[in-house]
Amino acid sequence: MIPSQICSALKTLIAIHQPVFLWGPPGVGKSQLVSQTADALSLELVDIRAILLDPVDLRGLPRISEDGRALWCPPAFLPRSDSARSGLLFLDELNAAPPLVQAACYQLILDRRIGEYRLPDGWTVIAAGNRERDRAVTHHMPTALANRLVHIDCEADLTDWIDWAHRASVRKELIAFLRYRPKLLHDFDPASKAKAFASPRSWEFVSRILDACPEEDVLDELLQGAVGPGAAAEFLGFLAIWKDLPAIEDIVARPEESPVPVDPATLHALCEALAFAVTKENFPEIARYALRLPAEFAVLLMRDAAVRDASIVEHPAFVRWAEENAHVLM
Repeated sequence: MIPSQICSALKTLIAIHQPVFLWGPPGVGKSQLVSQTADALSLELVDIRAILLDPVDLRGLPRISEDGRALWCPPAFLPRSDSARSGLLFLDELNAAPPLVQAACYQLILDRRIGEYRLPDGWTVIAAGNRERDRAVTHHMPTALANRLVHIDCEADLTDWIDWAHRASVRKELIAFLRYRPKLLHDFDPASKAKAFASPRSWEFVSRILDACPEEDVLDELLQGAVGPGAAAEFLGFLAIWKDLPAIEDIVARPEESPVPVDPATLHALCEALAFAVTKENFPEIARYALRLPAEFAVLLMRDAAVRDASIVEHPAFVRWAEENAHVLM
């Protein structure tokens, strides 16, 4: 499933408190999908790294009651049994945990209790982990545990990632580059011995690195350290195109006369830059310039502008552009 489908599926499963396991390669964004779903549903999120647990940690510690019996005190990282709040208990990297730790989760996942502890009624268990074929740290999941979960495979999707990237203020030149080279969004080869590879997570690192304004003489090494040498070299080449784009101010000042690039990489970069620059004041001029672009790039520009500001679609200039391009939009 792609991220938007996974979020929809999680909402369905959370409504019936059905435990679920998210499978996916490293860097695809499994943990972030759980966090985004919790935020969307206004749920509390308790994130437990199962690989850091010992088998007895979930049970807690014993204490002696007044009548001399041993009672178990549940660990503080579990939600209180009397909690009135609803939330998600997220067991991340569950299949990286040793088999005895996975076995300790059996009762908690299926019966919603472990020993005297009971998971509050409003809580749902979600687990996640890497696939065995990805050469990540994993242990085979016992069938008894696997049969207690609904299993969902995660895959990267450029459209979903771009929608998230706009909301997360990811660098516009990075968004433009991945539109131009979509296969580099997640370029993971389990057989490769490279330490760094391109993934949705590592491209976010790149955006943050660019925000930090590194010196030119270290930028190449930093990018290679984030996404690997091949992806870094292509992105650096794209940045050179980005720096030579026509000034947005010139396009707004002369939408009918400003040159229109013919190179696809430059068009991708220019459309992303224009989409980020759109305001209600300059939109009529940008819309006029869009009429001169190849149809698929004009649609790209308008869609991204609308994602950033939904009110754009009600602007008279957008309506005129849509009427003139109805044959493309159908």
